[in-house]
Amino acid sequence: MQPRSRPLADQTRLQQRGSRLVLGLMAGTSLDGVDAALVRLSGSPESPKFRLLAFSTTPYPTRLRQRLLQVADGEATTAGELSELNFEVGEAFAHAAVRLCRSARINPKRLAVVGSHGQTIFHQGSVRGQARSSTLQIGEPAVIAYLAGAPVVADFRTADMAAGGEGAPLVPMVDYQLLRDDRQGTVALNVGGIANLTVIPVGAGPSDVFGFDTGPGNMVIDSLVRHFTRGQRSYDAGGRSAARGLVIEPVLKRVLGLPFFRRPPPKSAGREQFGSEFVERCFLERRASRPGLFEDLLRTATELTARSIAAALDRFVFPDLPPGSKLHRVVVSGGGAHNALLLARLRALLPGLRVQRADALGLPVDAKEAIAFAILADRTFHGLPGNLPRVTGAARPMVLGKLVRP
Repeated sequence: MQPRSRPLADQTRLQQRGSRLVLGLMAGTSLDGVDAALVRLSGSPESPKFRLLAFSTTPYPTRLRQRLLQVADGEATTAGELSELNFEVGEAFAHAAVRLCRSARINPKRLAVVGSHGQTIFHQGSVRGQARSSTLQIGEPAVIAYLAGAPVVADFRTADMAAGGEGAPLVPMVDYQLLRDDRQGTVALNVGGIANLTVIPVGAGPSDVFGFDTGPGNMVIDSLVRHFTRGQRSYDAGGRSAARGLVIEPVLKRVLGLPFFRRPPPKSAGREQFGSEFVERCFLERRASRPGLFEDLLRTATELTARSIAAALDRFVFPDLPPGSKLHRVVVSGGGAHNALLLARLRALLPGLRVQRADALGLPVDAKEAIAFAILADRTFHGLPGNLPRVTGAARPMVLGKLVRP
């Protein structure tokens, strides 16, 4: 007789008793590839403890990345191409997951669940007077579940948006779980393609936490590097090229005057606001080539990231802190944490806060978002909400994502 599969409720009780292996998959707006984090979670899903077992980044094949960039930047495509990309990206995510498990000598079928953020190719939050808010992440979870042989939670943003939220950022729930402190107020700052922050006051409860996207992180910088090097480089390593340049203040002033930066949260951003069309219009259009232009534009883009983060804190965070509350530190993760110039500018612009990399607190800067989606998938698997309505603007806490079984 074939053994019957265990009902989800029974599986949930088993998972709550002990540790479980969970894998998170993340691909950001930079479209570089797939980050995979294998973690062991223990304790209650409401307040888990994690141990990172393995992490890797698997670059997209060049042709796939170029196709994704074209679609994400709004170039014309077909329903057929989107369908093909959905399955191709799903295969890329699955291969990243399986490869990481094998490197850690763990059978993927031992995974309790895989959390896949997917690859965002469109995201439009709620802006008054604009089209209906919507989002699209591709990377077919059924393909991941089949190839990995494990349950997959994917499509995290849509439930929050169905409840009237921005659908992003979603990492603040995990920031709260991992960085809450009874003595230090914390700003968790992730600088990926887009920069976003989570504010966690001293001794905060979930309803005290808030956060939002502040604007471009590495997106403009990376786009300029690809443009001027004709694709030979994709980022400014350590901020060294930008450090040789000078800020073009008129450009910076004009960009910082855009409505996005003045609009109060909740708010989210992506390539729709700060992608190739933005870079062309604000940084490259009608600009004659001259010696040092590349470095000056990179310095200006880096300063845009730093100043927009500092301005967001000054405008939307410090005035809204509870009476007597204080922030003590900024914990930086994401690719921007490797940019020495950016960190130096943040320290100069935020003299009252200690700016430190997340590594110092046991959160590897490159793995943090993949770890976050492992933890969010674990919450979904146990029927727990994963959004923070004060962050996203949703009407209520929502269980995020869709579960696909192998």
